Amino acid sequence: MPLPKIATPTYELVLPSSDKKIKFRPFLVKEEKILILAMESQDTKQIANAVKNVITHCILSRGIKVEKLSTFDIEYLFLNIRGKSVGEDIEVMVTCPDDGKTQVPTLINIDSIKIQKSEDHSKDIKLDDTYTLRMKYPSLNEFIKSNFAGAVDDLNVDDTFDLIASCIEQVYSEEESWSSADCTKKELKEFLEQLDSKQFKMIEKFFETMPKLSHTVTVINPNTKKENKIVLEGLQNFFV
Repeated sequence: MPLPKIATPTYELVLPSSDKKIKFRPFLVKEEKILILAMESQDTKQIANAVKNVITHCILSRGIKVEKLSTFDIEYLFLNIRGKSVGEDIEVMVTCPDDGKTQVPTLINIDSIKIQKSEDHSKDIKLDDTYTLRMKYPSLNEFIKSNFAGAVDDLNVDDTFDLIASCIEQVYSEEESWSSADCTKKELKEFLEQLDSKQFKMIEKFFETMPKLSHTVTVINPNTKKENKIVLEGLQNFFV
């Protein structure tokens, strides 16, 4: 007689980038094993791949391509899946900035971690009086290719241009438009290279102000007795 199948609960959330409702389940022991092995490796690329694989298995809604989701959708999804799987509280080690070395454990409730959206963030970048550049958010795949770096500044020049080129959705004016789907990566990079520094700074701002997981914690340094406020951002800080 075969062993019984254990029913797995299902939950629902809204994706931050699109407001689309999706259903998901907690991760199972076999998937938690993948995450533990990735975490023990301390390899950010391996961790990113493990997160992607677990999310792929845990999403129950049809038509969701994990590799196409924005990084902050991935972060938000993973935190919620993790919360329903092993508990709503995460213990993280934070380094006190007053001395730069003392580490203090702090407990964070997942519900208190929000996606922060900047008011001056825009996907449309007006390059001049004629042309506007429309951007799209980098997917987890694109960040994995760049060693899961957290910001454009962390990448070398070639990786930076590759990442930015992959995030161009469209160039348009009042009379014409050019879709990135109809362009080669070489053409997109050549387009970027003709921009001046001011225009390129506007593109960098798109990445700097992009929505991201953020939470501020207050801890007391046990050695100096000083109070420290620490802003945790991105999935890496909450991955336990």
